[in-house]
Amino acid sequence: MRRHLTTAVLYTIVTTVIFGVIYPYAVTAVAQLLFHDKANGQLIQQNGQVVGSRIIGQPFTAPGYFHSRPSAAGNGYDAANSSGSNYAPTNKKLIDRVAGDASALQSDNPNADIPVDLVTASASGLDPHITPAAADFQIPRVARERNLPPSTLIELVARHTEGRQLGFLGEPRVNVLELNLDLDRTAPLAAK
Repeated sequence: MRRHLTTAVLYTIVTTVIFGVIYPYAVTAVAQLLFHDKANGQLIQQNGQVVGSRIIGQPFTAPGYFHSRPSAAGNGYDAANSSGSNYAPTNKKLIDRVAGDASALQSDNPNADIPVDLVTASASGLDPHITPAAADFQIPRVARERNLPPSTLIELVARHTEGRQLGFLGEPRVNVLELNLDLDRTAPLAAK
């Protein structure tokens, strides 16, 4: 009995050291060496300041910017509260929120079909991307607010449209933060 207990305790200590200390440090070291940017959150810096992450969405509400999709994560894109709302399609709260969002969007771009990702949150609530259709839907509002021809914004959206990963995984998408940062460089908002 004593021999089995000693073996069990030693085995626990050895596996804890290997899988609880050595393995995590080894994986972290490899990630830092081979994928430094990705291992550190893919942060975007501008003028020495971190302005966001390529992989975490953030809210844009000013009319002169492209807007992200809604977030169900806490107070909006709160990584500590990452999750979807888990509301069923028949849930009154979800129906009311989507109807309100659709109504507001319709006033921005009357008679245009609203892309679904502009009224629905992602599963994590942190999605930094919208579809190219969602970006195109917003072009008239952004062009109006920035006094730009729509063709300039069409080119900007096309430049920021990422294709499918490996040519067949996922859907084409536009990173909203990167698009808005480029928009500010291309045509800064005039102070009102």
